[in-house]
Amino acid sequence: MIENTMDGLFYVAGRWPLVETKPVIVFIHGSGGSHVLWDRQIEALLPYANTIAMDLPGHGKSYGDAKDTIQDIANVVHQFVQKLKINRPIICGLSIGGAVCLQLLIDKGDDFQGGILVNTGARLKVMPAIIESLRKDYTAAIEATGVIAVSDKTDPRRIALLLEAMKECKADSAIKDFQACDSFNVMDKLNHIHVPVLVLTARDDKLTPPKYGDYLAKNIHQAQMVQIPDAGHLSPLEKEDEVNQAIIQFITTLTTK
Repeated sequence: MIENTMDGLFYVAGRWPLVETKPVIVFIHGSGGSHVLWDRQIEALLPYANTIAMDLPGHGKSYGDAKDTIQDIANVVHQFVQKLKINRPIICGLSIGGAVCLQLLIDKGDDFQGGILVNTGARLKVMPAIIESLRKDYTAAIEATGVIAVSDKTDPRRIALLLEAMKECKADSAIKDFQACDSFNVMDKLNHIHVPVLVLTARDDKLTPPKYGDYLAKNIHQAQMVQIPDAGHLSPLEKEDEVNQAIIQFITTLTTK
């Protein structure tokens, strides 16, 4: 795995330089998270695609302040893709990262080959108690989130590195993430998406239940949906084989058209 920084934004790549004959997947992490969320995709998908996972501003090893709207985060990601001179990547995100993907596909759809929406929704309301708990005791709130963010069948050790990365995130950055989610709503704009989309849901996801993905799949014209069994909100770390296989099938379909 290769590490690099551009304009203060840290990212990892499965390989560098990119192989021009393969598609590029750009991964966006969830609230308070980092590229660590995608550790089990970056190298595993290399036979099929170039892979890049970035840390959003104010997260992980990236500099700058976190943004408090999905639109502002999407602008950062779009500029990142443009500056790396990646031609029409597949954009993939989980939770808030999925919201960013939706915004990009709505606003800048021609710049992307497709999208992968993981455990996310067209609207992401956040209970005020969650934001208040982050303000009151950030570490305790992250530990509590770690319990509800996975399936009861998941070994907690599978998400240990991500939880450590989340604890190192500034509380202000995580709070801004949840505030951005709370104000996000593109339920009436999904018909603006005109590229192929894979919607990944997780059967045991308590934070973004599968019905969120059902709505996306029914209202995005070229959407297909796969549900990951025995996984919660952090399915890329809980059930990486199943997630990776769904992604491989999707990008294979894209590249054979």
